Amino acid sequence: MTTTGRGAMAERGQGTGTQSEGHIGGGGAAAREGAAESAGPANRGALRVATGALVTLILGGLTAMPPLSMDMYLPALPEVTDALHAPAATIQLTLTACLMGMALGQLVVGPMSDKWGRRRPLLAGLFVYVFATAICALAPTAELLIAFRLLQGLAGAAAIVIARAVVRDLYDGVEMARFFSTLMLISGVAPVVAPLIGGQVLRLTDWRGIFVVLTVVGIALTLLVWRSLPETLAPEDRHGGGTAEALRTMRGLLADRVFTGYMVAGGFAFAALFAYISASPFVIQEIYGASPQTFSLLFGVNSIGLIAVGQINGKLLVGRVSLDKALGFGLVVITLAATALLLMTSGVFGDVGLGAVAAGLFVLMSAMGLAMPNTNALALMRTKHAAGSASALLGTSSFLIGAIASPLVGIAGEKTAVPMAVVQLACALAAVGCFVGLCRPWQRNTSTHQEPEGADR
Repeated sequence: MTTTGRGAMAERGQGTGTQSEGHIGGGGAAAREGAAESAGPANRGALRVATGALVTLILGGLTAMPPLSMDMYLPALPEVTDALHAPAATIQLTLTACLMGMALGQLVVGPMSDKWGRRRPLLAGLFVYVFATAICALAPTAELLIAFRLLQGLAGAAAIVIARAVVRDLYDGVEMARFFSTLMLISGVAPVVAPLIGGQVLRLTDWRGIFVVLTVVGIALTLLVWRSLPETLAPEDRHGGGTAEALRTMRGLLADRVFTGYMVAGGFAFAALFAYISASPFVIQEIYGASPQTFSLLFGVNSIGLIAVGQINGKLLVGRVSLDKALGFGLVVITLAATALLLMTSGVFGDVGLGAVAAGLFVLMSAMGLAMPNTNALALMRTKHAAGSASALLGTSSFLIGAIASPLVGIAGEKTAVPMAVVQLACALAAVGCFVGLCRPWQRNTSTHQEPEGADR
């Protein structure tokens, strides 16, 4: 981004904007494509003011797509196994395929959005997502379902990576951190309600109905983006070149020690979250004997804790407390909670009931509301003109580290919760190590301002 663009971002931080709203809101798709082109960086402050609430709705919907695509489908797994006459392990691959597609797709879509702008790659991804989801609803075999779940994940990656990149286009500093906290509110609610929606759909129809609902959601989001999301990346901020240029951009981002530190710290924090999601149904229901209803209640309470702390971060802490201090405090709390969980599950405190373990999980999950939005914000503040590529690296690293860590929670069998606590503590310590060893926040001030790109490499 040019110096002028940085000045416009400073103006956006003060809520200023000089362009008229009519240019953005009412000219159809062509006007929306030209919103960034006609006025350049100075218009983006007006763009944020003119479309703030609607952009929040659209980006929130895009952020909710991954958990909806993954978690709505969970209650239907046994039915899919019976309907397609496939082993349970084969049907589990439909989850793995979607997750890996979302991880790898971000590496493709992120650089594309830096080259061609945000709208075109996002709309293309949404069109493919709708097509793939519709085919999933019609899939006659497990193999075809796995293939199109992979395509669904690859296409759905556009929603993840471009939502973050649009936030980077429109906001900077503390306002960007606040917006990420708002998106965390939405992405935190989605995993809670998605299985409930899936269960209710199964009361009315079979497992294919879930993919019909997801197809309708995809169509609705596509129409919203087509009609109401303007282009947010001005032509002068875009990159030319092809794959080689994209790889050079990513290599440059990874050469930034501080960016890499925030990226990997966020990835390990996300892996601790994945370990909880993977292990908690078994730990709470099988080891501690809770009913499915009790598990659902505890899962919801933990999600509310994450959401509440995320909102405290966005509404109260950001702008008053350094983002690095908030992040550091969150990582310390996660580490302490994981340590307590390991001591409890390994028997150091004797026989510990579900209440104590649930309290430890609640504290750990709540602290994620400090760690996750601030790692995203601080990492993106390191890049001036490659937000799409940066967002792709952030998302891919989180999904890949989480995908590697989550199977480890079952490594010792079904009789102990120790592996869950070990994985969570290891991930927490790794996140702290990256934060201290790579980010080194005491050497600079990143609470509200981005340093020049290339510093501290």
